[in-house]
Amino acid sequence: MSLEWRISRLIWEYTAKDWVENIIKNDVTIVGAGPSGLTASKYLAEKGLKTVIIEKRLSFGGGIGGGGMLLHKVVLGEEAKQILDEMNIKAVKADEGLYVVDTYELMTKLAYNAIEAGAKIVYGLQVDDVIYRDDPPRITGVVVLWSAIPLSGLHVDPLFIESKAVVDATGHEAQVISIASKKNPSLNISVRGERSAYAELAEKLVVDYTGRIIPGLYATGMAVAAIYNLPRMGPIFGGMLLSGKKIAEIIYNDIKKAQ
Repeated sequence: MSLEWRISRLIWEYTAKDWVENIIKNDVTIVGAGPSGLTASKYLAEKGLKTVIIEKRLSFGGGIGGGGMLLHKVVLGEEAKQILDEMNIKAVKADEGLYVVDTYELMTKLAYNAIEAGAKIVYGLQVDDVIYRDDPPRITGVVVLWSAIPLSGLHVDPLFIESKAVVDATGHEAQVISIASKKNPSLNISVRGERSAYAELAEKLVVDYTGRIIPGLYATGMAVAAIYNLPRMGPIFGGMLLSGKKIAEIIYNDIKKAQ
């Protein structure tokens, strides 16, 4: 057999095996491979939950890579230092209660820790809809398309991923919860959009408001700010990591209670 045939066969075979065994039915689907999504996936996978991250782009890290106005450094507060230490991310204490971190180390090691814990990351995949059930109202998964399909303008039917929990970690747009709210008005969910910058308050509030939106659907990171009209914080990422860790704990407890 030709090398070309063997290459194609192996890619199809092992991709199909991964999707059937690990992706199309899982414990937690996290939409968005930014800082909060990657952090949440690490702690969820460590607890033995089958965790999949969907990312519409062909890269991870979300807003980390751009740093502060394309400068390759970001800031994290003292509260997030424990998470940095747990993931072996180097940080320089540069001011009272503030640490400076290299953007590329932060995004790379967040992804590395997620993968090492057992989480799966799928690039080029976006959410087109959610799977909804009533009595009681709940979200039981997501409807997905390859990102290139909408970009090409083709009409193609999507496929489904079933999950015990879906996490909107899509950042400022809160894309998953926006879809759920528009298509299912009876859920009484509104995405109000974030407010202008107030870094000190935003870092605290995004963690405080992190949690379940309705059964099966959760929000972390800047998606929380978009839902609850919270202020933005700019290139300080401690709240993103803390929000990701908090949502992991909430989801784990909810799944354990449901068993």
